[in-house]
Amino acid sequence: MEQRTYNQYCATARTLDLVGERWTLLLIRELLTGPKRFGDLQTSLRGLGTGLLAARLKHLEREGLAHKITLPPPARTSAYALTEAGEDLGPAILQLARWGLKWAMGERRETETFHPGWAVLGLRACFNAEAAAGLRAVYEFRVDDEVFHARIDDGTIEALHGPAQHPDATVTISEEAFVSLTGQGLTFADAIESGAASASGDSEALHGLKDLFPLPPPHARKADGTPP
Repeated sequence: MEQRTYNQYCATARTLDLVGERWTLLLIRELLTGPKRFGDLQTSLRGLGTGLLAARLKHLEREGLAHKITLPPPARTSAYALTEAGEDLGPAILQLARWGLKWAMGERRETETFHPGWAVLGLRACFNAEAAAGLRAVYEFRVDDEVFHARIDDGTIEALHGPAQHPDATVTISEEAFVSLTGQGLTFADAIESGAASASGDSEALHGLKDLFPLPPPHARKADGTPP
């Protein structure tokens, strides 16, 4: 597959030469939360055919943005992981997510797929470091069968797939309620207060959750106020 180029000696254009093709940034989004097997990527990126997925992964390998690894026991299977250059795209992906939450989300369309695990990056994108100053807590989130967690340490965050070993607080919410929460710019604390979610654990950690992940309300991109 011939790689297209803007033929501009410009940092933005050169970057888009590398990651501007359809699905490429979403592949990087998936790999930012850890190594993924080919099948994992197929599951998360429905609509991306097997052949095109293989081509995009080869492109990322060829350009030094991703590489193959072998997962540790008990998996011991081949997977893809980002290189240092690929990981360095993380802030740009998070900034795109922040922009999208404000200007592009709105209500979910009937044809759109959704995976609660995408919230792992969403937590990083929405994280309010000022509200987390002095806070040290581990939060586990359960959205139907999907589990992920966030470790807060005095203004910093580490968000990962899977359960936490010793969570200070656990939030449980259905996928339907979670989608509604995401599209309306509410917070986990709002969902708990309304009864759409439940929470258990340390009271101080639960109180700290209130301002940790503020979602901006959707904004209209057009002057007439038409929603995204």
